[in-house]
Amino acid sequence: MELDLRTVMRHFATGVGVVSTFTPDPGAPGGRRHDAITVNSLIPVSCAPPLVALFLRHGSLFLADLLASRRWGLSILAAGGQDTARLLARSRPGRQEVLGALPAAPGEHTGALLFEGPGWMECALADSFTVGDHLMVVGTVLATGVRARQDPLVFLHGSMTSAGAARGPKTATAS
Repeated sequence: MELDLRTVMRHFATGVGVVSTFTPDPGAPGGRRHDAITVNSLIPVSCAPPLVALFLRHGSLFLADLLASRRWGLSILAAGGQDTARLLARSRPGRQEVLGALPAAPGEHTGALLFEGPGWMECALADSFTVGDHLMVVGTVLATGVRARQDPLVFLHGSMTSAGAARGPKTATAS
């Protein structure tokens, strides 16, 4: 029997976020070249101390920047964030083309960009572990923020949708 992990995992809904980091660049605004990617691999690891983990593909230019800066921002995207998610799912040259036009601001604790959405966090590298063809990056959460409550963007069945749409229509309950 052939294993088909991708097909099975299409039935597991995950949140969608944007992770950002930077590298020093004297010619860039603020002395930093920012980069950001779309992710759906965020997991909470611990509340005390506050730790989260991301899984990033080995060989990724973004991963190299994150490991060098040891800082990143994570923005949880709202249901309307599909365009942002698609734009930042491109290769680095494509991301660099659009990054400056997206609404974002550097975080106070890391300087990494934070994007619009229901929540965000800023993290510092705590550890990393090779896990198959990815690197698990564990971060200490330095700061968090929550904005107005919104349905989050989720990835399910190979596409992005809102958590509300993933729940399906409401059914009447007996009283």
